[in-house]
Parts: sequence; C-alpha cells; structure tokens
Amino acid sequence: MLTAIIVEDLIDAMQLLKSDIEKHHREIKIINTAKSVVEAAKALRKNEPDILFLDIMLGDGTGFDVLEIFPELKSKIIFVTASDEFAIKAFKFAAIDYVLKPYAQEELLQAIERAKQQIQPNKERLDILKQTLNSPEKKPDKISLHTLDKIIIVNLDDIIRCESDSNNTMFHLQDGRKVFVTKTLKYFADMLKPYGFLRVHQSHLVNLQCISAFIKTDGGYLMLKNGKSVPVSVRKKSEVIEVLDQMHR
Repeated sequence: MLTAIIVEDLIDAMQLLKSDIEKHHREIKIINTAKSVVEAAKALRKNEPDILFLDIMLGDGTGFDVLEIFPELKSKIIFVTASDEFAIKAFKFAAIDYVLKPYAQEELLQAIERAKQQIQPNKERLDILKQTLNSPEKKPDKISLHTLDKIIIVNLDDIIRCESDSNNTMFHLQDGRKVFVTKTLKYFADMLKPYGFLRVHQSHLVNLQCISAFIKTDGGYLMLKNGKSVPVSVRKKSEVIEVLDQMHR
C-alpha cells in the first residue's frame, strides 16, 4: 500500500482526483488533502507520503513554495497542472513528469507508474521548471536531458547540434561530449525551434549560432564552427538560406 497527499486549491478538481485514485488505484491510500501552501505544510509535517500530487498554482502561493519548505522531502512528486502550452514546454525543458487537467484515466495511470520509478527532481531541475514557467517568453538558459541512467543539465548555448539515432537523439556539445537521450529528434526539434535551432535534415537539428557557412555545392551542407559538417536536405535548402540571410541582416 502506497500513501498519498493531494494538494489542489480547486475543490471539484481535488474531489475528482481523490475519487479516481480511490476507484482505480486501490494500492494508493489518500492520507490527507490540502488546498493551500499553509495546509500542505501542515499535512506534510504530520506525514510524509510516498506520492505527493502537487498543483502548481495555489491560492496563497505555488507548489514550489511547498517544496522550498521541505527541501529534504522524499515523496515522489506528480505535478498536476492546467493544460497550457507554456506549462508543457516548462515541464519538457526540466524533464519532469506531469499530468494535465483535465486528464484521461490512462494519463493518470502512466503518471503513477512513472512516479514509482522516477528519479527525484533535484533543485536545479526544479529551478529550470520554475524559471521557465515564470518567464514563458524568455529563452530558457538550461535543459534537462534524460539519458538511460541519469539526468544531465546542459546550457542551451552549449548544444552544437542534435542527431537522430533511430527513435533516440544524440546531443553534441561544445566541450566534445555526446549525450544519448531516449526521445526522438522531432521531440527536441519542436521544443527548441523557437530558441535558435533549425532542423536542416531528417537526421539533424542545428544550433544556428554554431554555423560558420552554408556550402551550396555537393548537394548542400553546413560547415559548423567546430569544423564538422552537416548535410542539408533538398526541401530544407530554401529555409536554411532564408534563416541565415535574416541572421546576417
């Protein structure tokens, strides 16, 4: 039997989540609920649960305030947040699991299963999440990369390019490191496109700041500042030329 506390400021949303857990997840016992940071602090001082269902926006603060009060909290955290494109982006950059309201039963099930296996988000990953949520219009400084056995924090500007490896992605960094991540190139292309990254080929996503030249001969390819070259697909040539022209105007 696992124990859980729900922190949610909307009564209807709290009751629905509590009901769904009690009905569909009999292995989880809800030992307390809270509608605010203050109530959450009181509940967590009384009992530390195995799983903490934590809403982001609370009436008297945020879920981050709860976590700052309990920096040594060992509970597995399932963030519950409203369906919002900025929130989704923030969670992806921090590589932290979440459930979007309104959620489907399958999504809740997957979140609970992931929580049982999850690596606890450290302060740096929570800071990435918090900063990206608070400044959705600003370019994030860092991204969390989820490898097979750990999570690596890298600066966005340190990424030279990303290369497709079947359904996985290899990150090539400025210091020569390579980071193998178990997500598709499309996943990162969609995430990083607003921040100066361009998919120039089916297998290649490039940091525009790392390009030194576009060579139009031999099918077309990019020369990067580290001396490496990356092919450009035929259908991407015009887009690459347009983007590079805009950069140098």
